Amino acid sequence: MPQTTLFDRKGASLGSVDLSAELFDAPVNEAVIHQAVTAQLAGRRTGTASTKTRGEVRGGGKKPYRQKGTGRARQGTKSAPHYRGGGAVFGPHPRSYEQRLPRKVRSLALRGALTAKLGDEAIRVIDTFALDAIKTRDLATVLAALNASGRVLLVAPATDETLKLSARNLPTVDVILADSLNVVALVQADTIVIEQPALARMQEVYA
Repeated sequence: MPQTTLFDRKGASLGSVDLSAELFDAPVNEAVIHQAVTAQLAGRRTGTASTKTRGEVRGGGKKPYRQKGTGRARQGTKSAPHYRGGGAVFGPHPRSYEQRLPRKVRSLALRGALTAKLGDEAIRVIDTFALDAIKTRDLATVLAALNASGRVLLVAPATDETLKLSARNLPTVDVILADSLNVVALVQADTIVIEQPALARMQEVYA
């Protein structure tokens, strides 16, 4: 069973904590993780981009000028794509970018991402944040003590408004619930700080 150090708010070690083997000792399949990231990012696209074809633009019913005798190339309509205001060729139309991904594939990608982050020593487990008030400075001090740098992902066991609002003004810090993890958030994070009670919730949901 994998283990990691358990820290307190001041960055001092409180011993070690056992981690779920299903989550933190899983096979790391980079192709599956890439597929999950691609599918998740594609699902965020609104797909509302739209253009008009030559049959949808206004005008174009009359021939611009006579067929012969002008010295110019013959034209049949001003709605042709090479005219300003003409229809677009192969332009985008509203559609869904959603990619269906099997549940087992998503689970494998999530567990692989957690395992990879543990192997990169990017995971910190803290006993509790226990912020007394909404203070960004206090949270920043805790993160500095944990040596959590770069883009930081805080994993909380349940909704914690004090933690959420304290992290709001830190542009590189995100807060996520233990039962709402996703592959993109894990991959993008340089450091993942997990509150100890969240480990049980993670194992319950994803193991």
